[in-house]
Amino acid sequence: MKYRRVLLKLSGEMFAGSNQKGLDFDIINKYAQEIKSLYLQSVQFTIVVGGGNFIRGRDLNKFINRATADYMGMLATIINSLAFQEVLENIGVQTRVMTSLEIKSVAEPFIRRRAIRHLEKGRVVIIAGGTGNPFFSTDTAAVLKALELECQIILKATKVDGVYSSDPLIDPNAFKYTQINYKEVIDKNLSFMDSTAISLSMEYNIPIIVFSIKDYGNIRKIIYGENIGTIITKGG
Repeated sequence: MKYRRVLLKLSGEMFAGSNQKGLDFDIINKYAQEIKSLYLQSVQFTIVVGGGNFIRGRDLNKFINRATADYMGMLATIINSLAFQEVLENIGVQTRVMTSLEIKSVAEPFIRRRAIRHLEKGRVVIIAGGTGNPFFSTDTAAVLKALELECQIILKATKVDGVYSSDPLIDPNAFKYTQINYKEVIDKNLSFMDSTAISLSMEYNIPIIVFSIKDYGNIRKIIYGENIGTIITKGG
């Protein structure tokens, strides 16, 4: 295996599957089974989830104060995390949900040392609540947690199979990068991840792989060192 401790970023849309909103438990179980197969081989997973299948804070800006809208989005990530925890534990994967927002009755507060101990004991750690602060995305939360928990790499699951020059679902002339460096991502304003998250990754030189979650087995292939999707590094 190339990687033993990874951070997996799952967007809220992934949890909705073919639906526009809500939870698709068939697709959630599919993700869970792939994680289980690697968990049984002692791969340590930290998972940061989005909440876009329920609510996106930025979509409410014209109606609600931005900070309030972002907190609403954070609560959506907690719903997804609890659902994913149940699915994982139902198939025998020990899991802990830790949240940046304090909700003691449903999840542990995020404490770095405790999270690392969970990983060392063979538990999957799901991080909910983003950074716990408005104006920051769950992508930024993913980079922060990857650094705090000393992950080797960030795996960002998307609907497309990598980073493109423009949106391939709209532009038929978009081309895919197999590798690219952080500075190019910022200079070309590639929108697969916000600039704060990319800048932080660049400063601390943690690689990111963007890949399609639609193809079952991609997580395993990446962890075993296959060239899947697009890798973003300092060198590119």
